[in-house]
Amino acid sequence: MPLAAYRSFCAGPTAESVALVGDVDLILLSARVLFSNGQTTERTVVAVEQLAQALGLRVTVFPRWGELILCIDSDTGSRYEIIAAAPLGVDMSKVAATMSVIDKVCAGRMDIEAARSALQAVTRFPPVSLARFALMTGAGAAALGVIFGAAHAHTLILIALSAGAGACLRRWFAVISRNVFVQPFSAALLAGVLGAIAARLELSSVLHLVAVCPCMVLIPGPHLLNGTIDLARARVALGASRIGYASLIILMICMGLLLGLSFGAVSLPVSGPSYPVPLKYDVIAAGVAVAAYSTFFAMPWRMVPIPVVIGMLAHAARWATISVAGAGVETGALVACLVVGTIVSPIADRLRLPFAAFAFASVVSLLPGVFLFRMAGGFVSLTARAGSASPELLVHTIADGTTAFLIILVMTFGLIVPRMCIKPFQRSLAKLNPRGSSECKL
Repeated sequence: MPLAAYRSFCAGPTAESVALVGDVDLILLSARVLFSNGQTTERTVVAVEQLAQALGLRVTVFPRWGELILCIDSDTGSRYEIIAAAPLGVDMSKVAATMSVIDKVCAGRMDIEAARSALQAVTRFPPVSLARFALMTGAGAAALGVIFGAAHAHTLILIALSAGAGACLRRWFAVISRNVFVQPFSAALLAGVLGAIAARLELSSVLHLVAVCPCMVLIPGPHLLNGTIDLARARVALGASRIGYASLIILMICMGLLLGLSFGAVSLPVSGPSYPVPLKYDVIAAGVAVAAYSTFFAMPWRMVPIPVVIGMLAHAARWATISVAGAGVETGALVACLVVGTIVSPIADRLRLPFAAFAFASVVSLLPGVFLFRMAGGFVSLTARAGSASPELLVHTIADGTTAFLIILVMTFGLIVPRMCIKPFQRSLAKLNPRGSSECKL
C-alpha cells in the first residue's frame, strides 16, 4: 500500500515521521475524493497542492485516468505516491464538503486529526435516497418532454413512469454489478421497450418523446465538460479518456434504446415536427429539469434553487433567441450557455462546487438528445435497408447528426470560454485578498 511504503521510507517511528505520514494520508484522501467525484482536474490539483503547502510539504500532482500520481517533497526527501482514483462519479455534496475541510486546514481552523475524520465521514456520505432519485428522474424526463413539445398529460405520465422505473433499475444494477455501462444500457433498454408498447397500443402520438426523454436524463454531460476543459488545458490524455468514457455511455444508451424499440418492431422517426412551446411552460419545465439533475449530482437541497434560477434564465434567453430573433437552435444554445458560463463560474468557486456538474445541471434542457437518438436510429435504418434506402433518409440522418454535434460543440464552448476568461481576474483579486496568506486561494 502507498502509505505502508511511505512509512518504510521515513526513518524510524519518530514523532516527525508519524506526523508526516498523517499529513500524507490527508493529502491522498483529499485528492481521491475530489478526483473521483466530479471536481475539475485543475481545481483538484490546485486544492491538493495548496493543502500540502499549508502542511509544510511540496506536492506535484499528475492526474491520469484511473490513478493520481503525487510527487511529495519534504525535509526527509522525496517520494512518489500512486493512488487508484477513477473519475467516474459526480457528487457535489462530497466535493463541497471536501473543499470546506481543505479551506479550514489552510486557514488553521482545523487540525490534521479532525480533518482526517471529517474526510473519512465524507467518503461515507450515502447516495440520494431511492424515492427522491426516482421521483426527480421522472419529473426531469417529463419536463424535457414539455420542452420538446409533449402537450398531453398522459404522454408526460408515460415519460415520467418510464424514467422513474429506469432509475430504480439503475440503482438495482448498481448493487449487483460494478460495470458502469450496465446501468445506462438497462435504463435505455427499458425506455425503448415501454416506448414500443406505447406505440403498439397507440397510447401516444409522439413516440420519439416517450422513448427518448427517459434516455436524455442518462447523458453524462459533466464528463463531456470536464474532458473538454482538460483538452483546453493541454491535458490531452486525460481529456480524451473522459470524452471517450462519456461517448461509450452515450453509445450504450443508443444501443439500449434501439434494441428496446426493436422488440416491438418500432423505429424512431428520422425527422420529426417542431412544436412551439409558450415561454412560461418552457421556463418552468427547464427549472424542473435543472432541479432533477441537481438531485442526480447530489447537490444539497439548500443550493438547488441557485442552478434552477440560472437554468430558467438561460432557457428564457434561448427562447428569445429562437422565437423572437429567429435564430437556429445552435445559436440559442450558444447564447444560453454563455449566460450560464458567465454566472456559474464565480458561484461554483464561491460554493466550492464542481463547475462541470453545476454548469451542466443548469443547461441540461438544451441537450440534443433527440437529435442524437434519431441519428442512431437513422444509421440503423440505413444499414438495414442497404441499397433500397431513400436519399431523404440519408439526408435527415446526416442533418440530425450534424445538429447534435453543433449543439454539443457550442454548449461546451459557451460554458468553458467564460470560465477561462474569468479565472485570471479571480486570481488577480485573490492576490489582493488581505487574508490570502492564511487561506487557500482555490
